[in-house]
Amino acid sequence: MRKEQIIFQDLGKMPYQAAWDYQEKLLQENVKRKSTVGGQQLTVNHLLFVEHPPVYTLGKSGNMDNVLMSDDELQANNIEFFHTNRGGDITFHGPEQIVGYPILDLEKFYTDIGKYLRNIEEVIILTMAAYGIKGDRSAGETGVWIEPGVPGKERKICAIGVRCSRWITMHGFAFNVNTDLSYFNNIIPCGIVNKQVTSMQKELGHSLDMQEVKEKVKSNFERVFEAELVSEVLL
Repeated sequence: MRKEQIIFQDLGKMPYQAAWDYQEKLLQENVKRKSTVGGQQLTVNHLLFVEHPPVYTLGKSGNMDNVLMSDDELQANNIEFFHTNRGGDITFHGPEQIVGYPILDLEKFYTDIGKYLRNIEEVIILTMAAYGIKGDRSAGETGVWIEPGVPGKERKICAIGVRCSRWITMHGFAFNVNTDLSYFNNIIPCGIVNKQVTSMQKELGHSLDMQEVKEKVKSNFERVFEAELVSEVLL
């Protein structure tokens, strides 16, 4: 049986608004395709990788109290801020972090948002395992953690927040590779108090090759979603 195809693009370094606009464009194109007769077969899946300049983003149900900087302080430190339409609370995006935006038609995979979130977590858990790091899930808290069941040692390494319209997804995950973790001191990450944030670099004690990690994430995405990443859709 032929695997579902997903067009992969690495957008490189791109401002948050530009990437958000691009995601929205791809999502709306798929919604429009679905509105036509036989449109289910016309939707196109995408996976975007990007690195953003420093930016804080707040989910649609997020709490502004979790932002610990004023507008003036944000501006003085050249950090952007956006209210978004994804799920989840406050998080940070910045250099040396792999941000992944899947724009998938879940009707071509499964119509189960919970399963979708768990599968994104699994992609990151498998990637971490390749470096000897045990990633895990924390009950009731979306994302990937290390030692989530050890009080005082819980630390989050990947945040996940998505939006879904007509079973088409956007937004996605932020995986800390060599990320400057000091930016997380200015927020209450994901609105969860008394828990740490970490990165692959911090856990291993050395920086990693970003391209190498990206290739592992891509390979694991294909494996978990039973799909094929391509540069263009092959008919």
